[in-house]
Order: sequence, then structure tokens, then C-alpha cells
Amino acid sequence: MTEKEEPVKTSTAVIDHTQRDPWEVALEQFSIAADRLHIDPNMRRILSTTQRELTVHFPVRMADGVVQVFTGYRVQHNTTRGPGKGGIRYHPSVTLNEVKALAMWMTWKCAVVGIPYGGAKGGVVCDPKTMSAQQLETLTRRYTTEIELLIGPDRDIPAPDVNTNAQTMAWIMDTYSMHHGYTALAVVTGKPLSIGGSEGRNEATARGAVYTIIESAKHLNMDLEGARVVVQGFGNAGSFSAKLMAELGAVIVGLSDTSGAITSGKGLDPNRVDAYKRETGAVTGFPGSEKISNAQLLELDCDILIPAAIENQIGEHNAPRIKAKVVAEAANGPTSPEADRILFDRGVFLIPDILCNAGGVTVSYFEWVQDLQNLFWREATINARLKEVMVKSFNDVLETSKKHKVDMRTAAYMVAVGRVAEATQTRGIYP
Repeated sequence: MTEKEEPVKTSTAVIDHTQRDPWEVALEQFSIAADRLHIDPNMRRILSTTQRELTVHFPVRMADGVVQVFTGYRVQHNTTRGPGKGGIRYHPSVTLNEVKALAMWMTWKCAVVGIPYGGAKGGVVCDPKTMSAQQLETLTRRYTTEIELLIGPDRDIPAPDVNTNAQTMAWIMDTYSMHHGYTALAVVTGKPLSIGGSEGRNEATARGAVYTIIESAKHLNMDLEGARVVVQGFGNAGSFSAKLMAELGAVIVGLSDTSGAITSGKGLDPNRVDAYKRETGAVTGFPGSEKISNAQLLELDCDILIPAAIENQIGEHNAPRIKAKVVAEAANGPTSPEADRILFDRGVFLIPDILCNAGGVTVSYFEWVQDLQNLFWREATINARLKEVMVKSFNDVLETSKKHKVDMRTAAYMVAVGRVAEATQTRGIYP
């Protein structure tokens, strides 16, 4: 989910491959909304199929002189409403089906917040933690060359995702520009400010998530002052979410990263935890905290749970023990359809990923617009426009939820799928 577009983040959990296949989950979520919308079989076939799937295998010479062949993917699910948009992740567990699911989720994410993009996603099967900066640059430039036939400012615009960042985007932009003979700032988003990046992009996923949490609190008559918050994942989306919630007066009672999870009933200062992690490389061991397992973290007694790691974290095995009143999905695909039903039946208010973490792709859209115009906005303007988009989108989904008496995820999918289906119907089938 992020783009998380992407929540820009580092991997904060290990994918359990005994969990359901992400593409199956994405198709089931689509089918639930399609049933509610009474979408005809022809349109279902179009929307449940990816438009393009590119698999590439490319060599990279490693530091010891050995040539290693890597596998990468770029998938475009649907580009009916505009160019493809979606992040690129580097992770040992990347699979084609995972990338397909993430591309479909990007289609719905862009549609639910009303920005003129379709859904795409990319990934390379690698372990960046074992690679030097030079090896990562070489891998990135070669991968860019391999997928270049699909990407472009008006075709498909990548962004950071798991284990990729602004520097990765700079390498992609430079590689594309060198091949085309001119500087193409708008070919990627999430870039450094010095080469066409946008103010506010780094915090955008978290800020957008917090805007939806604020709206949820209004709907539920929940006071955020003193609310107990658990954040799973202390990468980009998670760390900024924790800091922004603390600024609102919430108490952060649990945090995690790849080293493990920590808790404190008295509260954790996310700024101090961040400084500690920068010094030690982990949140575990933070003074005054107790180390717990990831499973225990998700089941802590809290008001708001923010999964900001990766997919397949809340399933039917632990959903009955989730104590939070609100689950805000800053990550993509953290909750299974079975868990959705359990949480809904238990009265847990869930803010679905395609809405909750859409702040990243929204500000990426702002960055793309600024690059195309060569006219850049102040951060205050960007945050105000982001708030406007997130609040309106939240209320569109909430109204659909009330009208059709469905959970928030189904409502978000109904809004998104309905918009893409309408655009497809309006454009018609070529030829």
C-alpha cells in the first residue's frame, strides 16, 4: 500500500509465506466491492486483470568480481485514468504476484483520492542490506535500463517503497535522462529537493494517515489527547506517524522495527527513540522500555494501532485479540479479508490502506505537477492541499460506508472501483 506510495520506508518485518498470496487477497477485495456495485462480468474481467507485466533478469558485477543475475519486475495494473504510478521495492521476498497486488492497490488508491493516475508497481529480488552503495547504484541503473520501455513522465512514474529512497529515485531519473538526452525531472517522484523533489514529500504518507485518524476520531467522538497509540514499523511512515500523533497529545505505548518491538506504559518519546535508533541501529534496548515480540505488540491494549510495516500482519489468527478501537493502515495490505470481517464484527474502526496511506501518492502527484510546470510550491501550501484531499476522500468513503452499511475497506473499494469502472466505460474498448 505504502506509494506505501508508498510509504517510503525500510522493511520492518519478515513476510511469512504461509500467509495468503497477496494477489489472491487483492482479487478477493476487488470482488467484494464489485459484488456490491453489481459490476457486469465484462467490466470485472477488465478490472481484475493486469495490463502489462514485465519480468527482467539482469547481471550486476559484485565487489568480489562475481557476476550475479537479479530478477526484477514492473507491472501496470490499469492506466485508464492516467499514467501508471507506483513504487519500487528492493527485498529478498519480492514476487510477481506481490507486485501485481501492489499495482492493483495503487489503481484503487489513486482513484479513491481522485488523482489522475493508474496503478503500477515494481520490485527487484535482492537484499540491499548486504550490498554497498555502489552495488545498489549499479543495480538501480541497470534495472532502470531494463524497465525503461515502460516508464516515462507521461507513461509510468516510479517512486520509493520498501528499501528504496530519494537517492534511488535520483539514480533512476539520471539514468533515464542520460538515455533520452535531456533532464526528465518528472519521470520519478520522491526525489531529493535539489533535483525537483517536493517539500513535504518525506512526511506525506504519515501526515496523510494522521489526517484520516483525526477525521476518524471526530466520527467516533474519540479524544486524541491522551489516546494510546501503537505503531508497528519505525521506518519513514511509522516514525513520522508516531511523531505527529505525539504532537497531537497521544501517548505512544508501543513501537517496533526489524530488531523487535518495545513498549512502555508511561509512553515512548518517538523523537528520542529515533535518535536512539540512529545511534544504535535498533529501537530495542531503548532506556525505560520493555522488549516484546511483534505478535505481542499488535495485541497491546491501545486506542489506535498503526501498522506501518509490510503486508500480512493481521490475520484471522490474531484479529480476535486486537484491542485497538481504530486500526489505521499506514502500510500496504497489512490485514487479510478474514481479519477484516472479524474486526468489523468486533466494532473496530479500520481506515483501509488505499485511503489511509494515500498521502504519499498524493504529494507525489503534487511533485509531478510541479516538475512538469517547473513551478514549485511552499510546504504550507502542499500540506494544506494534502489535508483537503485526505479529508474529502475520508468523508467520501465514510458516506459510502454509512449508505451501504459496509465496512470502511469495502466502502473505499466501492468508491475507487466505481470511479475506474466509470472511466473505462466512458473511454470504451479500443478498437
